[in-house]
Amino acid sequence: MASYFGIDKIFKALRIIRDHGGIRASLYQLYRVDDLKDGTLVGEDAMGNKYYENKQLTLGRNRWVIYNPSVGTDYDGSMVPAEWFGWLHHKTDQPPTKVAPTSYGWQSGHQMNVTGTADAYMPYSTTKPKVEAWTPPKAA
Repeated sequence: MASYFGIDKIFKALRIIRDHGGIRASLYQLYRVDDLKDGTLVGEDAMGNKYYENKQLTLGRNRWVIYNPSVGTDYDGSMVPAEWFGWLHHKTDQPPTKVAPTSYGWQSGHQMNVTGTADAYMPYSTTKPKVEAWTPPKAA
């Protein structure tokens, strides 16, 4: 009878709000991620990102990451390390917390995309410019 009137949906919404830490924390989560889901915490990476799973959701939407709150809304997909990327995209069923990823000496550590920052790669040009830049005349 409760499912007929949709009361079970209200109880589920209240449970999700409670699991996220209350109304204020839920509103902050909605502001940052635009989504409130319930799921089990699978693990956390070295940068503080948390990974969740809910097997009742549709395949492809059942695994997600909540980025470290210190980055605010300035997050992107390159903040996810390779081992967690594989788990998020269903390349493996076992998360890196259960099965350790392979590690070789030639592999470097994870580095997020630095395009658009001061650390971005800028090639040095050795060719002479074909067009000379215009400089305005100085007023007398």
